[in-house]
Formats: sequence, C-alpha cells, structure tokens
Amino acid sequence: MAPDTSRIPGTRRLWLAGTVAVATIAACVTAIVMTDRGVDEASGSLEPSPVNATLPGLISFGSPSPSPTAPPKGKGGLSSAEPTKTPPSRHTSTPKPSAEPSKSTAPGASSPTPVSNWRSVRAANYTARYWHAADDSVALDRITSAAAAEDATFKVVDGLAKSSCYSFATADGRYLRHRNFVLREERDDGSSLFEQDATFCARPSSFSGAVMLESVNYPGRFLRHRNFVVRLESYQHSDLYRRDSAFRLVAALGD
Repeated sequence: MAPDTSRIPGTRRLWLAGTVAVATIAACVTAIVMTDRGVDEASGSLEPSPVNATLPGLISFGSPSPSPTAPPKGKGGLSSAEPTKTPPSRHTSTPKPSAEPSKSTAPGASSPTPVSNWRSVRAANYTARYWHAADDSVALDRITSAAAAEDATFKVVDGLAKSSCYSFATADGRYLRHRNFVLREERDDGSSLFEQDATFCARPSSFSGAVMLESVNYPGRFLRHRNFVVRLESYQHSDLYRRDSAFRLVAALGD
C-alpha cells in the first residue's frame, strides 16, 4: 500500500497527548473544588478559635491575666489611714526654739529645750534638791510631800519681756521674778519692770543637760543658789559658780 502523504507524520500522537493533558487538568480542577468544599463544610461545624490560640509554627504571647487582688481602700486606690487621735496632755506644749548663747557666758554645750511646759528645776550639783517657792524666796529644797511638790512645779512659758526667753509661772498664776536680786514668786503687776524681772534666757552650761539662766534686764547676771537660796549674781570664772548656776529642767514633780 502506498503511504498517505496528505497527513503530517506524528499528528495522531500529538492529538492523543493533548487529549490526555486536557483530561488531567480537568481532573485536578475537580479535585481542588471538592477539597475546598469539604474544608468549608468541616469548618462550619467547629467553634471559633480564641484570639490568643496558639497556631503551629508561631510563638504566642498571652495577655496578662487581671490581678485577683482588690485595690486597697482610699482615694485613687491608695489606702489612707486615719491619723491616730491622741488627746493631748494638759501639760503638753510645743517646744520652744533654743536660745542663742550670749557672749557673757562661758562656752559649753548647747542648751536643751523643755518638751513640756510644766517642769521642775533641779540643781546640777545637788540632784536631790529643787526650786521650791517658799515664803519670800525660792529655796533649793528637798521635796518630801505632795504640797511641796506642787510648790516645786512651774509652768514654763514664753518670756514676758522677750518671747525667745522664758518665764516661770506658778499654779495660782504668779510668776518667779528677781527683786533685790533674790528670786521669789509674785503676782504680775503689769509693769515693764516686772516683766523684765520675770524673764530669763537659757544659756549653755558646762554640765551636760543643764542650762544657765541669765536675767534679760541684767545681762551677765545669772540665777545661782547660795546657802540654798536662788538669787541673781554676776558671772564668776570659778568652778563653784558654774556648779551653783547650772540647773536642769526635769519632769514636773507635781504631776
């Protein structure tokens, strides 16, 4: 038989290859469509995943959980404790600032400041004796009774003539003042002289915790005891004078 020269050699093979390729593509498309439909149907029956769910291959950072501790009471979540309300003592007062030492006094430690306005005054060199308001003077006595303790208790107030200094008042409203250079208790007559006689400034003492008391109207004169009577005398550069003029303000004996 003679060959058919009207057909191109290999045409049948090309047609068969094309047919197979088209069939393969159609099968793949069908498989993909069916797979997507199955996934959609399966996902519709599942609960939605939480926002912070961990997916494979990803690092998750969970949100911090709220603290279970309630904020403390008070404004702005801060606690505001009530201040302790302690009733003040009848003898409590605000401490006064320390007085500046004068140039006329011997050098020494800074003078202490009373912490309560009701005090007793004790001699630095006779520790069992206190100022005691007697008949016409202030004596340095041993206190052996309740009545004597009341007479040995004084209210320390701002100086009548100078507020940075001190005055000493008695329970009945009198004041200690020097007259004829002897310390005694008298009622305030309202005069400028009385106010100056009743005002004393605390100065440093060579005795620890003690003060010297200088007259505001007689600078250079200090209260000192002599023969156990408290009087006003000029400063002397002697150990005896420094011992006799050193006093400590202590807790009130009459409390």
